[in-house]
Amino acid sequence: MIRKTRAKGTWLVATVLAVGSLFATALPAHAETGVSSSEIKLGITLPLTGAASPGYNKIGNAMNAYFKYVNDNGGVYGRKITLIQKNDEYSPQLSIAKTNELILKDKVFALVGPLGTANYTSVHKSVGIAKRGVPSLFLNTGFSGFANKKTYPTSFMVLPSYAMEAKIIAQHLKENHAGKKLGIVYQNDEFGIDGMGAFKAAGTKFDVSVAYTSGTQSAATAQTWVSQLAAGGAQVVVFFGVTSATAPLLAVAAAAKYAPQWILGSVGADPLTLRALGVPLAVLNGAQTPAGNPSPNDTSDEYVKQFQEINTKYNTGTAFDDYVLQGMNIGLMTVQGLRAAGSNPTRKKLISAMETKGSTFASVAYSPLGFSKTSNVGHTGYYMAVMDANGDRKPFGGKVTLYTTNSGSGPVVVSTFKRPAMPARGLPSNS
Repeated sequence: MIRKTRAKGTWLVATVLAVGSLFATALPAHAETGVSSSEIKLGITLPLTGAASPGYNKIGNAMNAYFKYVNDNGGVYGRKITLIQKNDEYSPQLSIAKTNELILKDKVFALVGPLGTANYTSVHKSVGIAKRGVPSLFLNTGFSGFANKKTYPTSFMVLPSYAMEAKIIAQHLKENHAGKKLGIVYQNDEFGIDGMGAFKAAGTKFDVSVAYTSGTQSAATAQTWVSQLAAGGAQVVVFFGVTSATAPLLAVAAAAKYAPQWILGSVGADPLTLRALGVPLAVLNGAQTPAGNPSPNDTSDEYVKQFQEINTKYNTGTAFDDYVLQGMNIGLMTVQGLRAAGSNPTRKKLISAMETKGSTFASVAYSPLGFSKTSNVGHTGYYMAVMDANGDRKPFGGKVTLYTTNSGSGPVVVSTFKRPAMPARGLPSNS
């Protein structure tokens, strides 16, 4: 009887161990939010509709197209990437609500490419991004404040800061437009104010300064801007705002036969989107702009060529422009970050991978990346470009002259940096 009971007990223990072993192998090796054995969930907030949506509404789909391409080629360590897009209409309050949905309801592993300076400022504070340890990669904003590693320890920029951009424009003004009357139109929030501070530090003085509130851009408000600029005799006008504000400014100025030398900030200078918004080619011809990437029409560039092929197959019917190029490139950089985090990724591992390996990532942009354990700065420079009679962007002076700087008092210098080659077939290998 005693032997029989022991035998029964032995059988029971063995059965429990076997079942436990089965469950252990069926479950993933870790239980990280947004990561399963077959999927990695990512999220983005951006204006899919609303006044600021032109151009910006393409970025998420372009990222997704690149992720679909990666998924069809094995994913990241066998996991498929799922991108969840939320429409915030460029409203900070909606950004807060939609980001909460992504983190609490959709349970994403990380935010990728969240767009808008005021939006992300509000989200970071209200949602508690840092406290929750949520990685926020490749912010679609150049606000230099996001480089503060203490305040934004889990957030990583991708664009050069607006302060860097303003310093490089200031250098361009000194070298090429000295003695001219200067005007500026800028978005009156962290975006524009960041640039204005850098212009002031660089010693650039504007004869006419016009501020506008985000969301108020229209033909009617542009009439006011143009009237002030023309009345002040501005011969060179810098514009620091979104594309949906650039378009009415240029259109109203053309109708009024006011034709200064336009210097359009990188955020609002995509020629294809401006033309779609009704800006004639003749108005764009000769406009100057700081640019970080090659022209989206430059098929001699290996990044552009590969991304165009992906866009044709996975983003059907979408014209390839700066916004699509930016979205694809963020997708490429995101996959490198995920691979660098290893086969069992956690949020902490992803943040560590960005800090230790992020500066080496392949990217379409010409300037170096500033990621390190003490820096979450993305790209660090621009070259000046000019639009031609076909609405294409060409290097100012006939060749790319890359200027790099920082968001502080560092000098603007000509850089000889050579970007990494595009990974074979646009697919990053293990980092």
